[in-house]
Amino acid sequence: MIDERYSRQVLFAPVGPEGQRRIRASQVTLLGCGALGSTLANTLVRAGVGRLTIIDSDRLELSNLQRQTLFDEAQAAAGAFKAEAARERLAQINREVEVTARTERAGRDNLARLVGRPDLVLDATDNFATRYLLNDLCVRDGLAWIYGGCAAAYGVCMPVLPHETPCLRCLFPEPPPPEHAPTANTVGILAPIAHAVASLQAAEALKLLSGNRRAVRPVLYTLDLWDSNLGTVRLAGPEPDCPCCGAGRYDFLEGRR
Repeated sequence: MIDERYSRQVLFAPVGPEGQRRIRASQVTLLGCGALGSTLANTLVRAGVGRLTIIDSDRLELSNLQRQTLFDEAQAAAGAFKAEAARERLAQINREVEVTARTERAGRDNLARLVGRPDLVLDATDNFATRYLLNDLCVRDGLAWIYGGCAAAYGVCMPVLPHETPCLRCLFPEPPPPEHAPTANTVGILAPIAHAVASLQAAEALKLLSGNRRAVRPVLYTLDLWDSNLGTVRLAGPEPDCPCCGAGRYDFLEGRR
């Protein structure tokens, strides 16, 4: 019997009772718990995922509250770890979900241990160094992951199914230089773009977790809410010349880059 809590989600035909059971049995790892991550955690816990691991070593600051709607002033004043503050708040939203908080900084030496072997990995980081490590790990271990990023009023999202859809290095073989990789700390950010990108990521996540893998398309979503530009870039399959999923080199994870 499906909990009344999820009844409206179950009424959506592509999910249905079986999809909800799959969501309930799923395990998700979330890397980052800032603007994207806190919104993703909130959405997935409300959707009824079985287990959620949140990885983030940062502490809350007052400036976070403008866009990180899971947190409050008391948590920011206490300088609480974001992952721990999220776990506490999520327990009040859905006590059925097992939420684990890890306050370690993810890097090459510990990323595989922190991520584990979940059904899905969600990217809510704020830098390309970590994303390229994550791409290497997920392609190597065959883990589906969803790339997301935003700054100012611009955002992107892309699902990655290793060896089925392009990986991050298929599109961007090299990380962009810092001057071409703006962040909220350098150009600011509007809260709606973070929520919009996180919503796209969550939708792709629910497709996968509910067993609707065929509904996941090889696309790059692009959004500019200030200039009213919303679009998708249709992608082909993985690039044969990709150094990661094509040649099987994990340069960032193995320390060669």
